[in-house]
Amino acid sequence: MQFQQLQYFVAVAETRHFTRAADLVHVAQPSLSQQIKALERELGADLFLRARGNITLTDAGEALLPLARRILADADTARHEVQELAQLRSGRVRLGATPSVCTGLLPDVLRAFHDRYPGIRLLIEEGGSHDLVRELARGALDLALVVLPLPTPAPALTTVELLREDLVVVSSPDAPKPGQGRRTVRVSDLEGERLVMFRHGYDLRELTVAACRAEGFEPDFAVEGGEMDAVLGFVRAGLGVAVVPRMVAARSGRGLRVTPLARPGLHRVIALAHRSDVAPPRAARELQRMLLER
Repeated sequence: MQFQQLQYFVAVAETRHFTRAADLVHVAQPSLSQQIKALERELGADLFLRARGNITLTDAGEALLPLARRILADADTARHEVQELAQLRSGRVRLGATPSVCTGLLPDVLRAFHDRYPGIRLLIEEGGSHDLVRELARGALDLALVVLPLPTPAPALTTVELLREDLVVVSSPDAPKPGQGRRTVRVSDLEGERLVMFRHGYDLRELTVAACRAEGFEPDFAVEGGEMDAVLGFVRAGLGVAVVPRMVAARSGRGLRVTPLARPGLHRVIALAHRSDVAPPRAARELQRMLLER
């Protein structure tokens, strides 16, 4: 009994027509008929009652049909499982993340993922949450690390909170300490400070400006428009202070003074997002698992 014969048998049983079954499995009708006859000889029983324009299953055919369907389904599952495993030896994962997450959270996780699955290419796209949501929606990314709440409602996305991270104030060690030298800084203490500010569309820019306005003042920008690395460089140069994630500040090395924000402080929520209507590829799901278990 051959696997292909079972495929042909099920096709005839479902269409009740040899020619339509042959079209369904992309084989010539005579070849299909020959394989069905060979299967009947192997089993020692007729599977179909053949009358002009009327194909019906015999008792033997009725008994074989659920078993054949189960065998074909199991074979399809086996093929799928093997392909899933193969995807962990080669392939790619397209991950989007905000620049600050790329600097703070991702390096350790991506190193662990690469060590475990060296054959998988990691394609990283940096951008603001709004841009990443749009790229997810059009299928250009498998996963994205975004800041909640999302800038626009995204009902087609599934999000899982990954971490809640405090924000801190960074300044140059050569500049006066913000907040008149206190160990912690209130948001209101940023009034009168020159801020190094991120470009428009950057989640941290919107969060910081909103916090200042909630305290009743407009922030004063010494320089604005940069990405994370540029902002940290301008702060080191003494151009002003900046509000950044604690994880980024911890990874930024020497040349920065880090001052916590007094309670309740400021924080941001990082979430892992993917499309709700399409399951991420196997390799992307493995990266997702490692991010959630980090």
